[in-house]
Amino acid sequence: MIELRTPTQIEQMRPAGRFVASVIKALAEKADVGVNLLELDELAHRMIKDAGAESCYIDYHPSFGASPFGKVLCTSVNDAVLHGLPFDYTLADGDLLSVDFAAAVDGWVADSALSMIVGTPNEKDQWLIDVTQRALDAGIDAARAGNRLGDISAAIGEVARGEGLKVNLQFGGHGVGRTMHGEPHVANDGRAGRGLKLRPGLVIAIEPWFLHTTDEIVFDPDGWTIRSADGSRGAHVEHTVAITDGDPIVLTARD
Repeated sequence: MIELRTPTQIEQMRPAGRFVASVIKALAEKADVGVNLLELDELAHRMIKDAGAESCYIDYHPSFGASPFGKVLCTSVNDAVLHGLPFDYTLADGDLLSVDFAAAVDGWVADSALSMIVGTPNEKDQWLIDVTQRALDAGIDAARAGNRLGDISAAIGEVARGEGLKVNLQFGGHGVGRTMHGEPHVANDGRAGRGLKLRPGLVIAIEPWFLHTTDEIVFDPDGWTIRSADGSRGAHVEHTVAITDGDPIVLTARD
């Protein structure tokens, strides 16, 4: 079921958005050569506790997971691009790291992701991150009342395809509210003018993710971590966005 939020409810979602943004910023500042992924998860865990927030991940157990997630943060490195389960790995110079974090504050959820290069910049990886960010920006700009869901998907896909990237449609954006994942599904490519008509009060996570040379993925034995099938690297960015009568509100903006 697709739920629309009142203007008052959208205002009530702002603290969750600000909190998630603050955690993503702290993780970006912490991530460096020599830092362990478990240290990043511990930082997010501590911030959740200090804020009186609630993790959306630690007990999460959808059908594809081998077990409940057990951590509060997704950390995907290099050829891993989604749902990376934090483990005992120390970041190395040049690693491409994606962090994805969702939490609830006062019963409302926000969800966001960011990709970054650890240590020495890599031109090819930075290009992929920049394209993925441009796709997110295009999707957000299309998230306006009166447009269709397909307009968001088409805007994302146009950026990717324009740069020669292939787009995987198995995982994408989703509705956000009292729970982390709800309707509608927001694909990262589609046809403009098609699908659900966007109305004020719809709150969605828009999250493009692309791989350098493929759109095919494989799962680690943990049932969570998703990697490129050919070993190429991936980038993933995400914001929680509220559709209004005017411009979309990026609830997880990190400005």
